[in-house]
Amino acid sequence: MTQALRVAVVDDEPLARLGVTARLAALPDCTLVGEFTDAQSAWAGLATSSDQPAPAIDVLIVDVQMPGDNGLDLLARWPQAQRPVAIVLTAHAEYAVRGFELQVVDYLLKPIDDARFVEALARARHALRLRRLPEDATSAGTWLQRFELREGERRVFVDAQQVKWIEADADYAVLHTADGRRHLLREPLHRLADRLDPVQFLRVHRSAIVRLDQIAEMQALSNRDALLRLKDGTPVRASRTHVPALMALLRPR
Repeated sequence: MTQALRVAVVDDEPLARLGVTARLAALPDCTLVGEFTDAQSAWAGLATSSDQPAPAIDVLIVDVQMPGDNGLDLLARWPQAQRPVAIVLTAHAEYAVRGFELQVVDYLLKPIDDARFVEALARARHALRLRRLPEDATSAGTWLQRFELREGERRVFVDAQQVKWIEADADYAVLHTADGRRHLLREPLHRLADRLDPVQFLRVHRSAIVRLDQIAEMQALSNRDALLRLKDGTPVRASRTHVPALMALLRPR
């Protein structure tokens, strides 16, 4: 049985908190363990003591703009090893880059979209799974290395290394490979995203996953989305909710 996510919510706006907690209550795999109005009370209620190395929560859903310390200041108080997985809740997308520097897994723009809320929690659970794996289990062998597809009477095998990008087609996924071919996989994109190596592949849109080493350029669009251009010239749209994660992964280290 999947362990329930222990979630705390920090937001000074009562209606915003209610919107988050009501959504959490509808999810059987989430348990609300704390609800706070500001960073100071949240830190007092959630901070880990020196003799308790594990955090009291798994996921922190935190607003950015609050009286006193903002949500990212609160998050920065935790040492990296003890910091909970965080989802930033904000009406201001400009905070996203700093958020991802603090290993925020996602940010939700107000007003909250139900589908994006569920998707953000899925990312949080995925991040927790990665944290809990032994170091040697995060090697390439953990992730999907080969796709098995049915094409008529044939079974076709495609190495993940040959896939440049993947697009959604209803409940299917279309693999675009280096040889210019398209392969239809009977698996929805959201489920496939959890099985691919996050160091190599990133979901950049509800309908697209790209292989990071195939991105040649990125152009900002007026609505804060971005247009990616792959090395073969293929354009792929990245939605604004995924752009900060993309920027963090593409940034030279």
